[in-house]
Amino acid sequence: MSAASANGQSAASPTGRRVSARVGAISESATLAVDAKAKALKAAGRPVIGFGAGEPDFPTPDYIVEAAVAACREPRFHRYTPAGGLPELKRAVAEKTLRDSGYEVDPAQVLITNGGKQAIYEAFAAILDPGDEVIVPAPYWTTYPESIRLAGGEPVVVTADETTGYRVTVEQLEAARTERTKVVLFVSPSNPTGAVYPREQVEAIGRWAVEHGLWVLTDEIYEHLVYGDAEFTSLPVLVPELRDRCLVVNGVAKTYAMTGWRVGWMIGPQDVVKAAANLQSHATSNVSNVAQAAALAAVSGDLDAVATMREAFDRRRRTIVRMLNEIEGVECPEPEGAFYAYPSVKGLLGREIRGKRPASSVELAELILEEVEVAVVPGEAFGTPGYLRLSYALGDEDLVEGVSRMQKLLAEARD
Repeated sequence: MSAASANGQSAASPTGRRVSARVGAISESATLAVDAKAKALKAAGRPVIGFGAGEPDFPTPDYIVEAAVAACREPRFHRYTPAGGLPELKRAVAEKTLRDSGYEVDPAQVLITNGGKQAIYEAFAAILDPGDEVIVPAPYWTTYPESIRLAGGEPVVVTADETTGYRVTVEQLEAARTERTKVVLFVSPSNPTGAVYPREQVEAIGRWAVEHGLWVLTDEIYEHLVYGDAEFTSLPVLVPELRDRCLVVNGVAKTYAMTGWRVGWMIGPQDVVKAAANLQSHATSNVSNVAQAAALAAVSGDLDAVATMREAFDRRRRTIVRMLNEIEGVECPEPEGAFYAYPSVKGLLGREIRGKRPASSVELAELILEEVEVAVVPGEAFGTPGYLRLSYALGDEDLVEGVSRMQKLLAEARD
């Protein structure tokens, strides 16, 4: 045995690298990291209030849980099932998609995945070749660019800010397009900003993609969480010419408070879905059958659970926006969907707060956690420094208490 092996060291690669460049370049999910730190501090007895995780604070509805309990007792679910998903769940997802968005698809166009994240990665992996570019509107959810890079593609970021409601324009997309552009990512309602694109802008982006022969990956996981006059519209419904070059990602996590159950899906042309299913057959095989049975009950049922959550989120949305905008140096547009506020804190950077001058939103988020035990996610995680993301999917009392602590701390800012 070599000395290196005896010491638990693997033999060096020709480059001396122990972890591959591809995987070594991936950063930890910032949102999960902030949530983990907040939970660890809370477990240690600290009165931390966490605005980090993007998950409903409601329990999964009882009828869904009972479906999972029944599935545990069913012997056929103790065995392997088709890697692409239970046939009955694929049918139910197709029916739910027609019911909720008006998009008619065949069950063969549906792939059941381990959460929306796996659907996103497998979608990119199925259509990208090395060097292909994907236009990514920012602020973006942390997983999108990492999934693109893992699949061999190159993210090309197009940035919107609070002056446009965090919505990019066709002109911006066109300016970013090159001969290597293959895909445009489209997300509405958006994580992290809560932006919802109006119908005419959705259609304009879709027609631009058709004109230039581009693929579109559209993430619709927040489809039912829209407020006020905002309206969710499914891109391939508005622009049916896109059907053969459009991949739709969705899941049960947000609509049914099922983040931990890990069931998502991808919808697309049959050849691409089959390719992604082949990849999944080697990566993970089938999604947990118990979780699939729970998802079947969810998508086959009514939307009463999400209606209850939406009412609470709407109330919290208005509260958090009002309270954040009361802080000098903070500018927070009113989100129209999802359950996130994305305030600009550029007016606070460089100012003295309790003896420190945070120069970035990362440093400001650290200061807020250290001084008043409130966990928020800095905008650097979403491609736009100078902002914070706060999830308002937490109890009303905690929300008010958490933002009140921030108000008192940030009111101390001095030039």
